[in-house]
Amino acid sequence: MNTNAVVEVRNLRLKFPGEASLMFKDLSITVPEGQKVLLLGPSGCGKSTLLQVLSGIIPNSIEVPLKYDEIQRSASWGFVFQDPDTQFCMPYVDEELAFVLENLSVPREQMKERIHQALASVGLLLEDPHTPIQTLSQGMKQRLALASILLLEPDVIYLDEPTALLDPEGTVEIWNTVKSIASSKTIIIVEHKIDQIVDLVDRIVLFNHAGEIIADGVPHEIFQKNKQELVQFGIWYPEVWEDYLSSDKYQALQQQYHAELALANELEHTREPVIRLQEFSGFHGDVRKIHVPEAVLYAGEWLAIVGSNGAGKSTFLQSLMQLLRTEGLYQIEGEQIVQTTKRIRKQIVPSQLAFVFQNPEMQFITNSVNEEVSFSSSNVPLSGNDSNGDIQALLNKFDLAGLGERHPYQLSMGQKRRLSIASSIFGGQKIVLLDEPTFGQDARNTFAILEMIEGLRLEGAAIVMVTHDLHIVQHYATRVWTISEGQLIDSRLSGRGGTNGVLYTAENNMALPC
Repeated sequence: MNTNAVVEVRNLRLKFPGEASLMFKDLSITVPEGQKVLLLGPSGCGKSTLLQVLSGIIPNSIEVPLKYDEIQRSASWGFVFQDPDTQFCMPYVDEELAFVLENLSVPREQMKERIHQALASVGLLLEDPHTPIQTLSQGMKQRLALASILLLEPDVIYLDEPTALLDPEGTVEIWNTVKSIASSKTIIIVEHKIDQIVDLVDRIVLFNHAGEIIADGVPHEIFQKNKQELVQFGIWYPEVWEDYLSSDKYQALQQQYHAELALANELEHTREPVIRLQEFSGFHGDVRKIHVPEAVLYAGEWLAIVGSNGAGKSTFLQSLMQLLRTEGLYQIEGEQIVQTTKRIRKQIVPSQLAFVFQNPEMQFITNSVNEEVSFSSSNVPLSGNDSNGDIQALLNKFDLAGLGERHPYQLSMGQKRRLSIASSIFGGQKIVLLDEPTFGQDARNTFAILEMIEGLRLEGAAIVMVTHDLHIVQHYATRVWTISEGQLIDSRLSGRGGTNGVLYTAENNMALPC
């Protein structure tokens, strides 16, 4: 055992029940005190699982068979999960943070100020901290999860994609907060959005798809010497978007887009919208949470919905799906959608829409990956092999081959997200709503998902996507809607491929004319 190590494991072997192969085979890693380490690799290679082993969550809280020669864990640690909903113990924001302070024996009279300081440090500015956690957006929940860990003042911090659901401004704020407390901490990070942390980490441990360490060193050396492996395994690196935009695949898609755009301009005055909204509102109880004065969506459009965390973007999609009570004009292909009222609660999900939830676990209802895809297409569990070929082909497209018998909850977050998309689009609906469909994905799967969605659009589907990824807004969306404080405030063409429209910048999350 390394005497300088604060975290270490030697010859780790781990196997999920029911799996044919090991996730890790004789994996060893040592982290000295105070080091900042980024675990970088393709989605599903075991990075999050390794964090849970190093912290002790596996096997102390999650029983997974594993063996190792030696292991050393810190007694003082905090963990920020990929899914913030798994983090909380209390129903209200202030109670969640007070629970942490109570365990640290902080006097009650000091708690209020400490709670306000913790929320301010992560940019979660609430009028009343006694706010139900369930009313927060997923991005706001991520901020709260980090605030609770920072209050613990642990020696070792494990961060599992803590900014996956945050807008660009929030991402910068979170990493600035981490950097401000980083000097005396050991920090081990799993993150796909690496631009903001390359100057924070001392070391990158690079994994391949099989969970094997293929490189270990300082960031600039990894990016220079292992470019081939980064590309081969579809891992994020600083210039990955620039390389992708110059690829033959993307250039071919752009040629199709421009040819299609010229034809669409000729037919502009004869097209009918697939969705028409006028004075449309969605409600949580009696409180209006989203309002759209007037808007239309056409077949073949890729609509990106942007705005800060908590602005109402996800609420808008839920309103379109009739998961919330709505009022106003809402037509799909000219047909008025049945509205719910205060007196009569009718939840009628429009059959023309496919929906990918922000939290993929919210849409899983079966016990295997195969059944999940089959149920979504036929509304009955898989029975027989009639559709098995189609299902396996779809799983191959979404890099889920060989996982058909695994329970959806046993997948990595990136795999869960890909399953949620695959099961949603298998029904063939021509209007597809997606809430942050690329979070938690490596570069290869991000581009594969985008190309799959673009294929649906080219076939005539209308795409409505909530996203914080400004590259997607700029290079795939055809139109952009901006939502702010529960109101649709702007609708304009995107800047895709240099067309007249808007250019989004990560520095201020603003749309600028171009």
